[in-house]
Amino acid sequence: MAQGKATLLISCIDRPGIIACVSNHLFTLGCNIITSDQYSDDEDGHFFWRIHFESLRLPVGELAKEFDASIPSLMPWERLRWHLFDASRRDRIVIMASRLPHCLMDLLSRHRFGELDGEVVGVVSNHPDLEPLARPFEVPFKVIPVLKDRKPESETALLKHLNELRADTVVLARYMQVLSGDFLRAWNKPIINIHHSFLPAFAGQRPHKQAHDKGVKLIGATAHYVTEELDAGPIIAQATTPMTHRDTVADLARMGKDLEVTVLANAVRAHLRKEVLLHHNRTIVFS
Repeated sequence: MAQGKATLLISCIDRPGIIACVSNHLFTLGCNIITSDQYSDDEDGHFFWRIHFESLRLPVGELAKEFDASIPSLMPWERLRWHLFDASRRDRIVIMASRLPHCLMDLLSRHRFGELDGEVVGVVSNHPDLEPLARPFEVPFKVIPVLKDRKPESETALLKHLNELRADTVVLARYMQVLSGDFLRAWNKPIINIHHSFLPAFAGQRPHKQAHDKGVKLIGATAHYVTEELDAGPIIAQATTPMTHRDTVADLARMGKDLEVTVLANAVRAHLRKEVLLHHNRTIVFS
C-alpha cells in the first residue's frame, strides 16, 4: 500500500547514467515511478528531470530525510539542484489584485471547483473595490492601501499578512503596484505575475497603447515569476491573438483580458503541480 506520492525535480550538468542512478535509488527505497519527463539542453550541457512517484515503504517525510542524506554522495555532480515535494501538501496561495476583476474571479472560480492543486487562503488588494465580488467565495479579503511616499509601510504590512497566512505562493492577478527589491528579498518565495503583453515586447505601462501605436498584428499575455527587474522574470506561459488595423486600444484591452485569464491559470497550474524548473532567467515547463 502506497505511503504517499511525491514529485522530484532535478537539474545538473548532463552526463551518462543519471536516469539509471536515480531510478535505481528510488527502487531501493521502495518507490514506484508513475511519470518521468526529462530534457537535455545541448547548448549549455544541463539536464532537467521531473519524476512523479509513489512511496510504497516510507512516508514521504522520512523519504525526504533519506534523500537529504544520500543524494549529495549519490550524485556528486556539478551544479546539482534538487527538490522533493510531498504531493499531499498543497501550496497556500494568496491572490493580489487592484481594481480589474477578471483574473481574480477566474482563479477564485477555479479554486471553488477544485481546478487548482492548492489552497487559496487570502486575497489582498490596495483598493476595496473587489471585496463584494470576492465575498461569495468565502476567502478572507484584506485591503492594504499603498499611499504615496508610504510604500515601505504598506510592504511591511503585506509581508506580515503573508506570513500570518503562512502563504507559499503569491499570484499577482493584475495587481498594479511594483513590489520593491527589499520586499522580494524579505519574502523570498515564488510570486507569479500576469503582464498584458507578449513579453519582452511592450513591457511596462500601457502595453496595448504601445502595440496599437506600433501596428503589430499580434498581441499577447505573459505569466512570469517576479524578479527585481520589472517584467523581466522567468516566463512560465504565454499566448497571443491576432489584431488588425481596425482594432482600437479598447478592442485590444478586451481581447487581452481573455488571454490573461487563460495564461495566468495555466502558469499557476503548472507551478502548483511542480512542473516548472528554473534555469538562469528561463524556465523548463514539463506540462
